[in-house]
This record gives sequence, structure tokens and C-alpha cells, in this order.
Amino acid sequence: MTSSNTLNRVERACARLHHDGHPVTFTAVAALTGLGRTTLYRNPTLRAVIDEHRHRTTTSGTLTGLTDEIATLRAALDAIAARVRHHEEQLRRLTARTS
Repeated sequence: MTSSNTLNRVERACARLHHDGHPVTFTAVAALTGLGRTTLYRNPTLRAVIDEHRHRTTTSGTLTGLTDEIATLRAALDAIAARVRHHEEQLRRLTARTS
């Protein structure tokens, strides 16, 4: 599960790299956030954020870039939907226990 603090740190790191004219890479984001590269690669939400920023800087404004961005957003949305389903299931189990 990704905390909002971790997600914000990754977003800020990507924005800073882009603003400073540096390429958005997993290594650079890891260095700025203090998170491990493995964490960034394995967490689907964080990976989607970094991939979105990477594609935005390399192909911004092109049809291919827009297609890639849509695919990245879909992956992020799928990851969020899976988390919501997991939390809903946990709530059902907790509600059943207390009833």
C-alpha cells in the first residue's frame, strides 16, 4: 500500500527533475526521495507516476505520447481500483465480525 506522503514525495521529485531539465529516471527519483529503486519498480502506483512523468517529458504533445499517457493512467487507475476492492473486502470482514 502506498501512503499519500510517499506518493507526494515521488510526484515532487519527478516535478523537480522535470523543472530542472534532468531526465526522470528511477535512479534519480530514488536519490531524491530516499526510497529504494526496487520499491519504486515494484509498487504499481509509484511506478505509474514515474512512467507518466518519463513519457510526458520524452513524447509530450505527440499522438504516441498521448496514447502512452492514457495507458499509464489506466494502469494507475487499475492499481487504485484493486486497492479499493481490497479495502472494501476488509471492511466487509470487519463488519461481519462486529455484527
